[in-house]
Amino acid sequence: MCGIAGIWARSQVDPKLLARMERCLEHRGPDGSGVWSDPQSGIGFAHRRLAIVDLSPSGAQPMHSADGRWVLSYNGEIYNHGEIRVELEQAGRTPPGGWRGHSDTETILEAIAAWGLEAALGKAVGMFALSLWDRSERRLHLARDRFGEKPLYYGRCGADFVFASELKAIRLHPAFDGAIDRRAVAALAAIAVIPAPLSIYQGIAKLEPGTILTLDAPGSEPRVARYWSYRDVVREDLRAPIATEAEALDALDGALRRSLAGQAVADVPIGAFLSGGIDSSTIVALYQAVSGSRVSTFSIGFDESGYDESADARAVAQHLGTDHHEHRVGVAEAQAVIPLLPAIYDEPFADSSQIPTYLVSQFARRQVTVAITGDGGDELFAGYNRHRALPAAWSRLSLLPPPLRRAGGELAGRIPEAAWSALARLGGQRRRDLGGKIAKGLAMAGRSTSLDQFRSAFLDEWPRGRSPVLGAGTADWWSHNLPAGLDPITRMTTADALGYLPDDILAKVDRASMAVSLETRVPFLDHRVAEVAAQIPVGLKVAGGEGKAILRKLLDRYVPRRLVERPKAGFAVPVGQWIRGPLRDWAEDLLDPRKLAQGGYFDARAVRDRWTDHLSGRDSTQAIWSVLMFQAWLAEQS
Repeated sequence: MCGIAGIWARSQVDPKLLARMERCLEHRGPDGSGVWSDPQSGIGFAHRRLAIVDLSPSGAQPMHSADGRWVLSYNGEIYNHGEIRVELEQAGRTPPGGWRGHSDTETILEAIAAWGLEAALGKAVGMFALSLWDRSERRLHLARDRFGEKPLYYGRCGADFVFASELKAIRLHPAFDGAIDRRAVAALAAIAVIPAPLSIYQGIAKLEPGTILTLDAPGSEPRVARYWSYRDVVREDLRAPIATEAEALDALDGALRRSLAGQAVADVPIGAFLSGGIDSSTIVALYQAVSGSRVSTFSIGFDESGYDESADARAVAQHLGTDHHEHRVGVAEAQAVIPLLPAIYDEPFADSSQIPTYLVSQFARRQVTVAITGDGGDELFAGYNRHRALPAAWSRLSLLPPPLRRAGGELAGRIPEAAWSALARLGGQRRRDLGGKIAKGLAMAGRSTSLDQFRSAFLDEWPRGRSPVLGAGTADWWSHNLPAGLDPITRMTTADALGYLPDDILAKVDRASMAVSLETRVPFLDHRVAEVAAQIPVGLKVAGGEGKAILRKLLDRYVPRRLVERPKAGFAVPVGQWIRGPLRDWAEDLLDPRKLAQGGYFDARAVRDRWTDHLSGRDSTQAIWSVLMFQAWLAEQS
């Protein structure tokens, strides 16, 4: 795991600038650094190293291929690099003089030299963002892993083409102008994140997952081509579904074991996050099964009632026999993270589970350098409540004539959220925000004409064209060209895997963990696991009104169901309560009408009205938190 940056200048690249870019990414790689440039071509790479595999200097970057043609600066891990080495050797492509070391960097570089970039990435199992210079063709390539676990930004500063793992490195370029993209602010207000390819800055983009960018000259137009797409995987696997539950369980068990066998390899201490939920418990159970020793697991607990799941994690850890570590987090410690968020996330980011994600990463980093996570299970196996609730609601409400549906939606919006929450609790649900979601869902159904539109409106915190961002308009921020013929639940999960997963979940985990120099690995997102998941029929993923049915049955092989069977709660902290209470002065300062007006990005009255609603008890946590995160980020830029 590392941080990368680079410049392709119209004239000679400035090595001092490259060195400054490298230093500002030190948190992503505290174990070493490297800068390389080619004065004749104007290209330069900067690299920070978090040493995970081959800790010796033979794994240092930027790295040159044995034939001298290719220069690679890369962030990530190739888990099957040992298999790729064997294949290279069997094909007679062992580097002249033999291998310099045993790093995955050298392996993927020599695979590129042997087979070309796209073919090498097709064989690679891993997570990565890479920059590759072709000295023969004088051509630059950038690439990002299949699901988008690792970030990569790019764009132009003056006449130069620049790229980096984080925006803070790009901001150092003297020609960077920092103009804010209002579309990005509107997206943040709507969905709490800035989706690829947007970034907070005009002219700077995120490379999308599963793509390769090719540039022939600093001023030329980049060509971006897709080498892998989960959308295509879902479409193809619809034609060959797994036939039986037994076959699905065995295929999934085998794929996850294979994934974990690769991801459990490191030359540094490695552990796993454990919340006690289905996803993390499944990963830890299988990790313990393939490991030759006790797995180290990490969880955090909160003093706040309704937010603490540490007892559940502890029970699973005791059953599996892991070496479990638990940290109790008080209110003051959690709130102390908030001022750090603008620097950690580098552009505004407003999923409040960023706070506990940072805290558990910080805690784990005291003992390990790598942590395995359970992320991705919800998107692959229909784990979010909305995956089931929205299609079910739409199938009924869409039968009503549109005028009646709209009238019903308006009526639902007038019923207090507390009443909806009380009804949900009677039905056995413990989600703290469920009342508001029910009311919102009914209201949005009244104004929608399709399930896709219903989903989009439901995810938007400022629906009906009421965005508070001035001059930006609205959009369907996570609109995907989904394959025809998908059942409603698969439409929901596929859309989340293509948008919500990379733009929110993976971005959150990457920035939080790398802020403390911790590598995280995601076994569910091994593309071979995802391909098995896509073949499993929806009837095996959703059963008895619950999602992740097939995962639950797989976990039954390792953990008694009573230890993990509970309503989904999420990884959260009570920021909505905090900004009404101990953080109210901080929030009031950032939401001051004069500051909102001076910034020129928000309609101050619209934001203040929503703030008043929140203070009165009508929950608007996400809408307000998004504005607060932008305002806090903006204040740090000045």
